[in-house]
Amino acid sequence: MNLPHLPVIRRGVPYRSLDSVEVLNHRTGQPMARVSQVNAGILRKDLAKIGQAREALKKFTVSELIEISSKAGEHFLNGTLPLGDEGHTQNAEDYVRTLSASSGLPFVMVRRNMVKIHYALTNIRTVLNGLTRGLPLDVIDRGFGEQSGAAVSYYPTTNALGLIMPSNSPAVNSLWLPAVALKTPVIIKPGREEPWTPYRLIQAFIAAGAPPEAFGFYPTDHEGSGEVMKMCGRALIFGDASTVEQYRNNPKFSVHGPGFSKVLIGEDQIEQWPEYIDIIAQSIADNGGRSCVNASAVVVPRYGAEIADALARKLGPVVPEAPESEDARLSGFANPKMADFIDGAIEDALGTPGATDVTAKYRGGPRRVEFEGGVYLRPTIVHCESFAHPLSNREFLCPYASVVEVPQDQMLAQVGPSLVVTAITKDPAFSAQLLDSPLIERLNLGPVSTMKISWDQPHEGNMFEFLYKRRSIERAW
Repeated sequence: MNLPHLPVIRRGVPYRSLDSVEVLNHRTGQPMARVSQVNAGILRKDLAKIGQAREALKKFTVSELIEISSKAGEHFLNGTLPLGDEGHTQNAEDYVRTLSASSGLPFVMVRRNMVKIHYALTNIRTVLNGLTRGLPLDVIDRGFGEQSGAAVSYYPTTNALGLIMPSNSPAVNSLWLPAVALKTPVIIKPGREEPWTPYRLIQAFIAAGAPPEAFGFYPTDHEGSGEVMKMCGRALIFGDASTVEQYRNNPKFSVHGPGFSKVLIGEDQIEQWPEYIDIIAQSIADNGGRSCVNASAVVVPRYGAEIADALARKLGPVVPEAPESEDARLSGFANPKMADFIDGAIEDALGTPGATDVTAKYRGGPRRVEFEGGVYLRPTIVHCESFAHPLSNREFLCPYASVVEVPQDQMLAQVGPSLVVTAITKDPAFSAQLLDSPLIERLNLGPVSTMKISWDQPHEGNMFEFLYKRRSIERAW
């Protein structure tokens, strides 16, 4: 079989390494492609010259790069683009099938993620307007200008943005897309099972007219990842809580770990809880439960057992479907050991009194199942008696949530930091407390899915403020 070979991309130039790894089909175990690997030494050598890549982007205005980004969005969603260095190409449907086969995401979820990425690219002007709070874009081109009648100046914080990407969901690539329009080269270490999306995005940008040297694609090991983070002045890192915690307070890094997103129902709306079950279930299970914005806890002042049962009745019967099925709602695991770990962690914690797996009676079988060669975890809704239980504030890469009763006046003190909170309440006093809380990154007031995001209102960090810093300026000429 003539497998595609994905080369390293070193400042826009393909490079075939002596070392490579195979990307495998999660269901059959068959190799799908070979991906070159580089060591930390090559990264050090290339990153020492990264200023040349920034110079290539500086030849364009922000407005020109916005137009290129929009064209790249069309190429990404609909185009036929190079796949590797051996003459292979990939159209949109090939991309869907390939990504599904390696990652476990069903076709319908891959397509939804494609649409999100396309939207982010084709609406970069709107995104930047939100990120910069209406800053005239020529201020970035010139380095200075006026905003609201005041003199302003911004300077870049880095020559490149480093990206340590995960394999769980392709839409996370949307986070770095504004960097190109902001004249910042990207150095991407792709996830092992998901090199396809960053590679296709690079090819889409190049096809749209972006300078190739603005893009680095560096599959590498742990040491190489460390070089990306050390030598890039700014970097995004994705991982579990233990991975990202060591970087959380370093301004060089934007960390993206578990979101611990939640749905809260206030006292004034709790009697209407049956009306909100669908929106809560969507928050928990959309995208296979793999996103940091999926709700992993539902916090209510009462009716906890009833709400848990209603969610379990809705989600518990969900089973794996063929990847091409439009009804597919679960994602397979590219690494079955991760599924085993999650299943074991839930079962071990259920041994602590005070929590019940309510979905068990609706599943009619085990949580971990095999289907057509793939490994899946079926949804789990756990009713916890308090936030003291180890399952009350956990997040897993599958449809999982706890339901916990907490008096409204104690909710904010108990729930902890949350990437997204959907607060179903019309109570002005409670709403004011939520708006005043530093623990909530994004707040939805009313029955809005935690999965609903607005690209011009970043839910986790502001890319413009990450890549640029304002300076004081006074001009006599």
